[in-house]
Amino acid sequence: MDGKVDPDRIARVAKDIADPDLCCFQEVAVNYPDLDAAHDQPALLAAALPGYSTHFAVAVDTPDDSGTTAGGRKRFGNLVLSRLPVRQVFRHSLPWPAEAGRPHMPRVALETVIEAPLGLVSVFTTHLEFYSAKQRAAQVERLCELKAEAAAHSAAPAVDKDKDSGPFKPFARPANAILTGDFNMRPEDPLVARLNEVWRDAWAMANPGKPHDPTFCLHDDSFSKAPYCCDFIFASRELEKSIKAVRVDARTRASDHQPVILELRD
Repeated sequence: MDGKVDPDRIARVAKDIADPDLCCFQEVAVNYPDLDAAHDQPALLAAALPGYSTHFAVAVDTPDDSGTTAGGRKRFGNLVLSRLPVRQVFRHSLPWPAEAGRPHMPRVALETVIEAPLGLVSVFTTHLEFYSAKQRAAQVERLCELKAEAAAHSAAPAVDKDKDSGPFKPFARPANAILTGDFNMRPEDPLVARLNEVWRDAWAMANPGKPHDPTFCLHDDSFSKAPYCCDFIFASRELEKSIKAVRVDARTRASDHQPVILELRD
């Protein structure tokens, strides 16, 4: 919030707050000097967090016309850093229905299948559209479909061993799943209720009856004079008994959004 973009500092804050096994970042950029991100932020964050594997999903991919790189690309999306083994990675483009007269951009959901102490867990991270409720609604529907798709894969019969070589080699896609990100909507939004029909709000499971702590506009009122929550963690129903705690760090000024921390039991 001091106006300086420093991936090393972001990595230090993440380690100090939670020493996380998994970090889910949104708004990660490559070659965007207009965002004070003239370099490769995924690479810088990975270098600042040794021992973590790096998984980047690009939503926006355009020519770099800034002159900072020869023939390079400008990329913007979501990032997962994991010190747990990652079995498989999926990059899901989210719907982007046309809508005139509003700023908007492509969106993506990054899915990583993690070998966690409690077993395989699919961890999604995303960043939904801010300016368009129409696009955000379509993106929520796709996230619900992805949850159902993963559950169907987990229940699918094994592949014939004679046909499981090369890229056809099967990897388990578990029913256990976690969905994180900046959803750009408040807890009372009907689209949050729609997600709760398929997923479960991990905050509500860990803090029954307690309103969401605010995650946005705590230290800056440019978008709202009153802080509110728009950053959520959802989980599959199968994980409810494994959720130990969900909390928001309200003190850090590392971002205009506050970190949300999920702890799971082994």
